Amino acid sequence: MALAMLARRRAAEAALRRPQAAAAVHAWRAYAAAGEESDVVVVGGGPGGYVAAIKAAQLGLKTTCIEKRGTLGGTCLNVGCIPSKLCSRMRVLPIKVDVPGVLDNFALLHSSHMYHEAKSAFAHHGVKFSNLEVDLPAMMAQKDKAVAGLTKGIEGLFKKNKVTYVKGFGKFASPSEVSVDLIDGGSTVVKGKNIIIATGSDVKSLPGITIDEKKIVSSTGALCLSEIPKKLVVIGAGYIGLEMGSVWNRLGSEVTVVEFAPDIVPSMDGEVRKQFQRMLEKQKMKFMLKTKVVGVDTSGDGVKLTLEPAAGGEQSILEADIVLVSAGRTPYTAGLGLDAIGVETDKAGRILVDKRFMTNVKGVYAIGDAIPGPMLAHKAEEDGVACVEFIAGKEGHVDYDTVPGVVYTHPEVASVGKTEEQVKAEGIAYRVGKFPLLANSRAKAIDDAEGIVKVVADKETDKILGVHIMAPNAGEIIHEAVLALQYGASSEDVARTCHAHPTVSEALKEACLQTFSKAIHI
Repeated sequence: MALAMLARRRAAEAALRRPQAAAAVHAWRAYAAAGEESDVVVVGGGPGGYVAAIKAAQLGLKTTCIEKRGTLGGTCLNVGCIPSKLCSRMRVLPIKVDVPGVLDNFALLHSSHMYHEAKSAFAHHGVKFSNLEVDLPAMMAQKDKAVAGLTKGIEGLFKKNKVTYVKGFGKFASPSEVSVDLIDGGSTVVKGKNIIIATGSDVKSLPGITIDEKKIVSSTGALCLSEIPKKLVVIGAGYIGLEMGSVWNRLGSEVTVVEFAPDIVPSMDGEVRKQFQRMLEKQKMKFMLKTKVVGVDTSGDGVKLTLEPAAGGEQSILEADIVLVSAGRTPYTAGLGLDAIGVETDKAGRILVDKRFMTNVKGVYAIGDAIPGPMLAHKAEEDGVACVEFIAGKEGHVDYDTVPGVVYTHPEVASVGKTEEQVKAEGIAYRVGKFPLLANSRAKAIDDAEGIVKVVADKETDKILGVHIMAPNAGEIIHEAVLALQYGASSEDVARTCHAHPTVSEALKEACLQTFSKAIHI
C-alpha cells in the first residue's frame, strides 16, 4: 500500500513538471481512481452519458465517466444544440457600441432573430436607430464563453456527486474493461461491473462530398464561420439544416436548401410542414426539393455544385461561398472494440439493446444516439436515467411515443405524438382541432402571430394522439401536450384546464376546444 502511494505521489510530481500540468494531474487522479473497479463505467460524456453518470452516483453506485473530447456535454453542448442557439441571439450594435454581457444568456438562433427583428420590425414598434451592424467575432466569443461555462458546470456536478472523470478515448479491452488513451499522454484501463456505451453520433457524410470545414462544412463548421457568406447552400432539409440555414439567412446570407426528398422535415405533420415551408420562403430562404447533388467543384474561390432532379434529368450548376452538409447523423460506434467483445449492431451501426438497454453481452449497455430511436439530446438523457435505474435494481422507463421534437427556427415548430398522416394510415377514426395564432391575443399584441396549433384526437375516446405547434416558443408550449399524452388526457381535459391570459399557450387550449367542441375565439 505504501509503495503504491509513493508511486502515485511521484507520478503526480512528474506530471506537475510537464506542460498543461493541471490537466495532467487531473488525468493522473482519474488514473489512480481507475485502478479500482467501478459499479458503473460510462463511455461518453454527452447528454446521455453525463446524466447517466450523475444519476448512477446519486443512486449510490461508484461511477466513472470517460470522455474523449476533454470537455463534457458532447456534441449538443460543445458543437451542437447549445452553441447553435447561443449564436442566434447575436448582439445588435448601433454605431459599433458593444455592451459586454448584454444578451449573454440567450441563445445563436435567437441572436440572429433579434438582429433580424431590429432590422425589419423594430421600427413598427416605434424603436428606431441607425447603423445597425453584426459583430460576428463578438458573437463567436460569447458562444465560446457560454459553452466553456456550461461544460465546467458539468464538471462541477461530477465533483459534487463524486463521479470520477477520465479524459481520453476509450475502447473495450474486455466486457468489463475499457482501455483509455489519455488526452495528456499515456493510457490506463478502467474496470467496471457495468459499462454503458454513450458515445453519441457523428455527422453523416455523403458520397463524393468531402467535408473540409472550410468551404464545405458540417454543422460544427457552420458554427465557426469567420465571416457571413454571401451565398450559402444547405444540403438537407431536416431540423439541423433548417436551423443553421435560418441563422445565416437572418444575418444576410442568400440561403438555398437542396433536398432529395419531396418535402422538408419528412417526419413533420404534413399540414404544419406546408405552412412552415411557406414561412421560411417568406423569410427569403429558397428550396430545391426532389434534387440531388451529383458533383462538387471546389477548385475556385467558392463551390460549384452540379445538381440533378432526383428522378434524373437535366443537370444545373449552383454556386455558393459555403456549402453546409446536413444529411443527418450516424451512430459513433467505430473504434470502440465492439467486435472484439461481440456486441451486435445493425446495418446502420446502431447497437442493439433489449428493453433494459443491455446489449447481447452481459454487463454492457448502450443508450442515446448509439442505439435505434430518435437522435435527440433529451431522449438520450431519458435513456441514461432509465438504464442506470435498471442497473441499480429499480424500474426504468422511457416512452418514445411522448418524446417531443422541436425545430428552433422562428417561429419554432414543435410536435409530440402522431401526425394526422400516421393516424390515418393506422385506420384510426380521429378528429382534428386547429387554432391560428392570428386569433391569439398575446401573439397579436407582440406582432408575432404567424403560426398554428393542431391537435389530433381519437374520435370515440377523445384521447389526444398528437399535437403540432408552429409558434413563438413552441418548444416551451409543447410540454403541456407531452404531459397530456403521458397521462392519456383527452382534448376536453386540456380545454377545461384554466390557462393564464394573455398567453400564447391559450392557443393550445383553443385548439383542444375546437377538437371536442368549438373554439371560443374563431
